[in-house]
Amino acid sequence: MIEMPAGITAAEDAFDDTVWEILGQTYSLKQVSPDSMAWHANFPPGTFVPPHVHPTQDEFVYVLSGRYDLWLDGKEFVANAGDLVRMPKGLAHGIFNKSDADATSLFWVAPTRSLKELFERIHNVPDPAEVVRIAAEHEVDFLPPPA
Repeated sequence: MIEMPAGITAAEDAFDDTVWEILGQTYSLKQVSPDSMAWHANFPPGTFVPPHVHPTQDEFVYVLSGRYDLWLDGKEFVANAGDLVRMPKGLAHGIFNKSDADATSLFWVAPTRSLKELFERIHNVPDPAEVVRIAAEHEVDFLPPPA
């Protein structure tokens, strides 16, 4: 992985032209280094990331537009534009767009670990079960669905 170069990633651009389509969401890479990785995310209505755990990374979401319904450590929360969501490593969390409008945000993790490789592998993978299987190989552990 490269060390982080100085510079600006313009609003309409992705770092190294890297854009991933993951289960209906669009992630545009904005920055990557061994210490952190950031991406712009667009969650269309009805899309979500089911509850999961990053055992080795802290994760953050700065909400740019719309609303996210969140499940954090067994509790429900709502985050709106301007809010920052903090998800410490080891804390189970899920992110849902239950509204009728797109939700956009800036996500980042620290450290990066193998998250970029995970996104590369699950880009355009249509089967959620396969995404979950691959994620487990990259230190992202999805929780079993409720009974």
